[in-house]
Amino acid sequence: MVKRIFLFCCLIWFALTQAKAQSAFLTWLKTETDTNYVKDYTDKVTFRLYGSRKFNSYDIVDTRQNKDIKYRPNSPFNIGFGANYKFLGLNLGFNLPFVNKHNDKYGKTKYLDLQTHIYLRKLVVDFYGQSYKGYYVANPTEVFGKAYALQNPYPQRPDIKSLAIGLAGQYVFNDKRFSYRAPNLQNEYQAKSAGSFLAGGDVFYVQVAGDSSLVPSNLADTSFLHDIHYYKSNIMSTTASVGYAYTFVYKAHWFLSLSLTGGLGINRTKLFLESGIITRDFGWQINNNIRASLGYNSPKYFAGIHYVANTNRSEMSLPNTFQTFSAGNFRVSMVRRFTLKHKLF
Repeated sequence: MVKRIFLFCCLIWFALTQAKAQSAFLTWLKTETDTNYVKDYTDKVTFRLYGSRKFNSYDIVDTRQNKDIKYRPNSPFNIGFGANYKFLGLNLGFNLPFVNKHNDKYGKTKYLDLQTHIYLRKLVVDFYGQSYKGYYVANPTEVFGKAYALQNPYPQRPDIKSLAIGLAGQYVFNDKRFSYRAPNLQNEYQAKSAGSFLAGGDVFYVQVAGDSSLVPSNLADTSFLHDIHYYKSNIMSTTASVGYAYTFVYKAHWFLSLSLTGGLGINRTKLFLESGIITRDFGWQINNNIRASLGYNSPKYFAGIHYVANTNRSEMSLPNTFQTFSAGNFRVSMVRRFTLKHKLF
């Protein structure tokens, strides 16, 4: 009986502690915005039409020879619409056949791309969940030579598949005067130029695999990557990062927003060689994140382009070699804000 009472008290204490911690976290997230710099339009319905291309890439690099193999998927340009109100947001994009007609040139790519970018006043959180199957070599002349590239402009590798899962976060120091939400979610308005220092980190897992070696056997230079051939690579990495973001505002409405962070950490890479050997090694990890936006913003209308890209540079066990995996999104948006007569909640 005593044990049950003790266990019950422990559960009550744990629940109260968790509730208190959650309440403290939500209080910490709140900020007092300087309205001379940032206007809040979250109480309006932000409706948008957009065109978007999500992407990733995989490169194998040999710095000793200053050469690389660039693998790219054939990702479509989607057209869709979406809306934001308060803390809620929804976007629906569609792959229209008459817009994307490059399957014969680049091959067909099957993919599931769930990357999400969450912009809070004090925090920016990026989640990457990508699964792609079907790539092509984007630089065949450098990889195979001119004669081969003339016959095969973009050699296709339908067997190559990738899986990337990542989580990144950045703390925004000047949350009172600088807004990430203005150019990216369009539910705020940056009225004056302002910037902020950033600090955070990330953790990523990347797997790339093919039915045969990711380093082709018919390379123009067979000494590339020390003549090592592998058909699968697993990378687990983590970094700490710092950076800076700034939005330039011209005549109150035209803006250019730029953001760059750089991270340093470690990775553990597992290579599955064609010889049957599996190597496991630690190496340096260098990551960077770029965000860029350009356009027009006002209380009612927004028009702009946006670019977000995260690049993971993972050192391999072979001297002067590394793998690069990038993921991101390019978007064009046309936005109209509507004022509600009555708040929904």
